[in-house]
Amino acid sequence: MDYSQKIARQIAGIPRSGIRDFFELVQGREGVISLGVGEPDFTTPWHIREAAIYALEKGHTSYTSNLGLPALRKSIARYVGDFFHVEYDALTEVLVTVGVSEAIDIALRALVNPGDEVIYHEPCYVSYSPSIVMAYGTAVGVHTRKRDGFSLKPEELAKAITPKSRVLMLNFPTNPTGATANREDLEGIAKLCIEHDIFVLTDEIYSELRYDGGEHVSIAALPGMKERTILLHGFSKAFAMTGFRLGYACAPQPITEAMMKIHQYSMLCAPIVSQMAAIEALENGAPEVAKMREAYHQRRDFLVKRLNQMGLGCHSPGGAFYVFPDIRGTGLSSKDFAMRLLEEEGVAAVPGSAFGTSGEGFLRCCYATGFDDLKLAMDKMERFVGRL
Repeated sequence: MDYSQKIARQIAGIPRSGIRDFFELVQGREGVISLGVGEPDFTTPWHIREAAIYALEKGHTSYTSNLGLPALRKSIARYVGDFFHVEYDALTEVLVTVGVSEAIDIALRALVNPGDEVIYHEPCYVSYSPSIVMAYGTAVGVHTRKRDGFSLKPEELAKAITPKSRVLMLNFPTNPTGATANREDLEGIAKLCIEHDIFVLTDEIYSELRYDGGEHVSIAALPGMKERTILLHGFSKAFAMTGFRLGYACAPQPITEAMMKIHQYSMLCAPIVSQMAAIEALENGAPEVAKMREAYHQRRDFLVKRLNQMGLGCHSPGGAFYVFPDIRGTGLSSKDFAMRLLEEEGVAAVPGSAFGTSGEGFLRCCYATGFDDLKLAMDKMERFVGRL
C-alpha cells in the first residue's frame, strides 16, 4: 500500500521539528552537554509538587469543567490582572488548556478560515508555522534582524499585511532569540491591527523572565486591543512545570466559547491534578520564580560575555532563557556548525535554521542548565571555534 497517498496533504507537507530531529542525534551519546531543549533545569518547587500530591491523596482524580476548575480560573484572572494589567471574567473569558501548545492550536482553529493569512515573526518557535498550516491557514513569516534585537518592527509588519491577513502571532519574550518588544513598537503594531482588523494571538509564556529591569508590556493591555487579542500563557517556563502540561487562554467571551468547543471535543479538560498544582503556583509561587529568574540572569550575562569574547557576536537578550549567537563569520552553516560542535566537542545546541530561514547563520543556546555545565560548554565551544 502506498501510505503517502493516505496521509492528508496539509500534514504530509509539514516538516518534523528541527529541534527534535537534532536531539534524536544526541540520545545515547555519553558526556554530551546539552544547551538545547528549552526546559528549566530547576525541579518544580516543592510546595507546588506537594499540592499535586495532596490532590491525589484527597482523591481528586475526576474530570473538571471543560473550561477548567473555577478556583483556578479565578486565580488566573487575578494573576493576569495584576501582572499583565488586563481584566478578564474568570467564568467566561478564561480557558485552561493542555499546555500553551494546545491553546495555540485551538485559537488558530477558532479564528482561521481556509486560505486566511496568519502573520508571525521569525526566527520563531518551531510549531508556529505548522500550527497555521494545520488550521488550513497560510503562514506569512516576517523576518526580524539582529540589529533590532530580533524584535518585530511595525514598518516590517506593515509590508506583510494584505487583504487576506486575519491573524498576527506574537511571542515576546521570544523563543529562540530572547527578543523583547518595547511599548512604542507594540503601540505601532496595535495601530496596524486595528486599522486592518487583524486579530492577535500573543504567546507570553516567558513574560516573567525579563532582565535588566525591563518592563513586560502585553499588547492585550493597550487601548483597543483586549477586544481583538487572545492572551496565551502557562506554567512550564517561569514556574518550572513543563511536565504538568498546563496553559491557559484569555479572550473575549465569544472567542473563548469558540475555543472551548474545539477543546471540548478534543481534550475535554486539562488534568485536575495539574490544575490544583497551578493554583498553588499562582497564589504562592512568586518567590521561587524570582530566584530562578535571578539565576537565569546571571547565566545569560556569562554566556553573552563568553560568546562575544570568542568572536561569535551575540546580542544581550532581554528575556526568556536563550542566547542566539551569530556564527556566520565561521563560514559554516548553522547546521554544520551545530553538527561539528556536537561531534568534536560533545556540546549540543540547536541550528538557527530550525527556527525559520531568518535563523540561518545563528545558533540557539539554552541557558536553563547548571553553571558548571555552561562553563564547560563555553570552554569547549571556544576550543572548537579556535580550530576553524
